[in-house]
Amino acid sequence: MELLFLGTGAGVPAKHRNVSSLALKLLQERKAVWLFDCGEATQHQILHTSLKPRRIEKIFITHLHGDHIFGLLGLLGSRSFQGGESPVTVYGPRGIKEYILTSLKISGTYLKYPLHILEIEESGIIFEDDQFRVITALLEHGLPSYGFRIEEKDRPGELLVEKLESLGIPKGPHYRKLKALESIELSDGRIVHGIDVTGPKKHGRIVTILGDTRPCENALMLSRHADVLVHEATFSTGNEEMAKEFYHSTSGQAVETAIRAGAKRLLLNHISSRYTKEDSEQLEKDAQSRFPVTKVVYDFDEIEIPVKGIMD
Repeated sequence: MELLFLGTGAGVPAKHRNVSSLALKLLQERKAVWLFDCGEATQHQILHTSLKPRRIEKIFITHLHGDHIFGLLGLLGSRSFQGGESPVTVYGPRGIKEYILTSLKISGTYLKYPLHILEIEESGIIFEDDQFRVITALLEHGLPSYGFRIEEKDRPGELLVEKLESLGIPKGPHYRKLKALESIELSDGRIVHGIDVTGPKKHGRIVTILGDTRPCENALMLSRHADVLVHEATFSTGNEEMAKEFYHSTSGQAVETAIRAGAKRLLLNHISSRYTKEDSEQLEKDAQSRFPVTKVVYDFDEIEIPVKGIMD
C-alpha cells in the first residue's frame, strides 16, 4: 500500500506543484489503484509515473471545485482509449453525476468500460468488501466537501509452515482452507483447525484523506488513530483568519487535528502556490516542532504505508 501524490497544490497549477490528485496504490492488496481527486492535467502527471490508468478501480472526489475535478473527464476518456475495460466507480458530492454525464454527452466521448457514479448523500460507509471499508463525512468548506477514511480490515495470520509439515499436511487445497481458518479432515481421520496452524492476525491499516476544510469535528472523527493522515495546509501558521475566510486550514491547524486524533503520521498537502520550496521547508520544520512525524508532500512523492504488527 502506497500513496502517490500527483498534485499537491491549491487553487491553480504552479511550476512546482500541480493541482490536487493523489493515488492510493493497492497493487499487492487488490491489483488496483484508487484515485482521490482529479485536478487539471492529472493524466499528464500520471505519464511521469509507473501508474497505469487501466488499474484505476475507484475515484473519490472530495468536492466540486475546479482544482479537484477539471482533469476527470480527460482521464476517463483516455482510460478508454488506452484499453481500459474494467469498471470504474466514481464517488462524489451531489452534482458529480450531472457534471460527468453532461461532459461526456457534449464532447461525444464514449467509454468502453462500465462507469458507475455514486453521489454521496450523507456521512457513513460508502463502500465495504472483505478487504476494505471506506467511511466519509462532510467537512467545512465553501462547497460540500468530504473526507474519506479508508480502513483495511484485519488480515489472517501467516500459516505456520513448519507445524503443517510436522503434521504431514501436503501443500495444496488444504493450505488454502487452513489459511481461511477453515477445518480439514486428513486421510487418517485427524481433524486440523485453521486457527491452530496460523499465527496471530495482523492489524489493518487506516488512511485518512481529507478534502478542503476548516478545522472541524468530522475531520477529527475521520482521523482517529489513522496510520497516515493527509490534511490540507493551504496556509502557514499565523494566517488563521485568512484560512477561516476562505474555508481552509493552516499547517498548525492540521497539526492540531493530528495530535487530537492520535494519528501516527501527518502529510501536509494542498499547499498554496504563494509558498516557494524554501517556504514549504520552513512550514515543515515549524510543524515538526509540534508533531515530529510530519512531512510536506510534493508532486510525485510516494509514501509507503507498511504492514502493521500482529494483534495480541
